[in-house]
Amino acid sequence: MQRQFRQFSVASHLSVRLAVAVGVFGLVASIPYVAVTHGQDEVPVSTQQTPLSGVTSLTQNPLQIALLHWYNANLTTSFKVGNFPSSAAFDGANIWVASYSASTVTKLRASDGTVLGTFTVGPSPIFLAFDGANIWTANNGDNSVTKLRARDGAVLGTFTVGSRPGCVAFDGKNIWVSNFNSNNVTKLRASDGTVLGTFTVGTNPTGVASDGTNIWAANQGSNNVTKLASSGTVLGTFPVGSGPGDLAFDGANMWVVNGLSNNVTKLRASDGTVLGTFSVGNRPYDVAFDGANIWVANFNSNTVTKLRASDGAILGNFAVGTSPQSVAFDGANIWVVNAGSNTVSKL
Repeated sequence: MQRQFRQFSVASHLSVRLAVAVGVFGLVASIPYVAVTHGQDEVPVSTQQTPLSGVTSLTQNPLQIALLHWYNANLTTSFKVGNFPSSAAFDGANIWVASYSASTVTKLRASDGTVLGTFTVGPSPIFLAFDGANIWTANNGDNSVTKLRARDGAVLGTFTVGSRPGCVAFDGKNIWVSNFNSNNVTKLRASDGTVLGTFTVGTNPTGVASDGTNIWAANQGSNNVTKLASSGTVLGTFPVGSGPGDLAFDGANMWVVNGLSNNVTKLRASDGTVLGTFSVGNRPYDVAFDGANIWVANFNSNTVTKLRASDGAILGNFAVGTSPQSVAFDGANIWVVNAGSNTVSKL
């Protein structure tokens, strides 16, 4: 079953060392020369700057560099998880995967994919979020969310939300849940699960995401996104593509996958202006940001598309498992949830 899509169909070592050495030499060479001789009171300082050489800019983040992750994507590593996996989230050390048909979540060590535990949650968990200490699951089958302690998987509570919850997001203090059949979002206090409000958005909200200040809901049935203040006040509604699903924030812009038009829309978060629409694979479901690039899971193409966040240019399409439905970033690697092959791919 997929969420109405998803409720729905769901360099060598030597060259590196040389580059580092050259970079260090270039840095040292750029330091102003200070000459001191006995009996002189003045210290002449050269104002001439030597241009930096070697590695002066990178698209890789520090963890990718440390792991020698110079390649675009790893096409070989995958791990078995539960039946019909639907979503993934990173907790700082581990990857959590929701298994829709098994009503469980699996915890894997991100470094090597070792399974650290499998934990029962509500029926049909469809999306996950991490709040800094706990994992939250949106349980599509019984209109609830489950809170688990990330350290050991202990269930800390199950809380009622709206009808057919499809996505969950953390804003730094609260948990927000999109309710597909209720046409609203629920706000819960993360510390104890108390419902703080329920707010109307568009038709059939699927994805929900925070931009650090405001909440965005992607409305699959009305082909738009709603921007809300933390108070729940609607700040704007903005048209996107057909069948919008999940969203991701890149620090300045909101990216929306459009499942029926096979593209993604980039909107400026400050005012909702559409900055571009970019083609991806067939039936895109989920989207993630890695600090420089946007990754999109294409359910019907069995691929993920990598786009440069600055301009939407396609940097590659990579084969993964069957029916990829979700993507997550662990600081160095992209994890792809393959609903049709009951695996996760680590790129």
